[in-house]
Amino acid sequence: MRIPYLCGKLLLMLSFENFKLTQPLINALDDFGYSEPTPIQQAAFNVICAGKDVVGIAQTGTGKTLAYLLPIVKNLEYSTQENPRILIMVPTRELVVQVIDSLEALSVYTNNRALGVYGGTNINSQKQQISEGIDILVATPGRLYDLALSRVLQLKNIQKLVIDEVDVMLDLGFRHQLINIFDLLPQRRQNIMFSATMTYDVDVLITDFFINPERISVALSGTPLENIRQFMYEVPNYYTKINLIRFLMSDIEAYYRVLIFVSNKRMADRLFNSLEEVFHEECCVIHSNKTQNYRLRSVEQFRNGVNRILVSTDVMARGLDIEGVSHVINFDTPEYPENYMHRIGRTGRAKRKGISLLLCKVDESDAKDAIEGLMKMKIENIEIPEQIEISKELIEEERPQLKEHYNPHKRTEADTRGPAFHEKSEKNKKENLGGSYQRIIAKKYKKPQTRGDKNYNRRNKK
Repeated sequence: MRIPYLCGKLLLMLSFENFKLTQPLINALDDFGYSEPTPIQQAAFNVICAGKDVVGIAQTGTGKTLAYLLPIVKNLEYSTQENPRILIMVPTRELVVQVIDSLEALSVYTNNRALGVYGGTNINSQKQQISEGIDILVATPGRLYDLALSRVLQLKNIQKLVIDEVDVMLDLGFRHQLINIFDLLPQRRQNIMFSATMTYDVDVLITDFFINPERISVALSGTPLENIRQFMYEVPNYYTKINLIRFLMSDIEAYYRVLIFVSNKRMADRLFNSLEEVFHEECCVIHSNKTQNYRLRSVEQFRNGVNRILVSTDVMARGLDIEGVSHVINFDTPEYPENYMHRIGRTGRAKRKGISLLLCKVDESDAKDAIEGLMKMKIENIEIPEQIEISKELIEEERPQLKEHYNPHKRTEADTRGPAFHEKSEKNKKENLGGSYQRIIAKKYKKPQTRGDKNYNRRNKK
């Protein structure tokens, strides 16, 4: 049973001055260039400050990270204790880095100590940093649990627990680790959860571990962002998509920072190689098989404009904030319409305009219809430019599966041997000749098997 959500309350606060922030925080926000809070920040601030459990649902790109960081940093008193008081869990390493960057920017005029930990790096270095004392810990669930088991990290003083993008954590299989971490935390704590979508598994988690949470929803999941213009091309196959993207990317002024999403790691590498042949140093790629340093370097190069084209799997579709993305291109049509919303949310952020392009094949029309049904709007269909070559070449996944005519000598699926079947080993294939194998052993070893038997030797002498 899904927990119903109410839309956000009437929001009257028009600037950060209404939050009664400390002067160091106001100065930090001025450095950020932020003057007006977003709806989710307005709705969540007083509730989090009051110490209530909070579940916030808002579109991607609406400022959820700052929505929980602002009240936390405001109420965090100076302390010299070594154990962390605030725990923030996020699903990916890139999000850890992003949250830490935001925390450091907010705390530039204060003495708050923040640390980010994640897998794929030296755990001993992280243990050393934890032992020096921290106030706020940002972590992925896997590495957090490893550190907690090592006894170096003590969670007994945690006052506030924040879970960002919890639905992604559950999709990635972190449910058991989350439950184990909950067991290590003190019972009296404030639970804060933010996400872009609400699922059944998330509802169950809230019911089991949250205490009468205040539910905030400032936009229904699936509502398209108004500042993103959405278009669609009907493209027959992979190589035609490549021809179209190469044509579009040749306009450097319009496509100055482009994020291209694909369905899997294999397709990401294939597309990257195809684009690199033409655009060379302008491209980079990121997916979960890449090393941590490679992933972080790709994100930074894309953010800083060193590379203008970033090919990515859905690991980049949630939470990661990169300013000034001009276009998001869906190289394939996502199977789940919510993933489409998260992808296009990488552009059109912070009231900027953005453009989304969907490259849809005929066999993906059902997925496209599901996306339009979720958004309750049609994606504008535009024609492929005439100069684009429509390729007839197909990749392996696009080729039709050849069905062989009836072959009586070929095993059918029904004839396939089950897992319990096994061939007999050589030692079990021996034929029962009625008696011992003495003659076989004698032939093999050139001597009688019962050489030490006195009776046998006595009989042979006769």
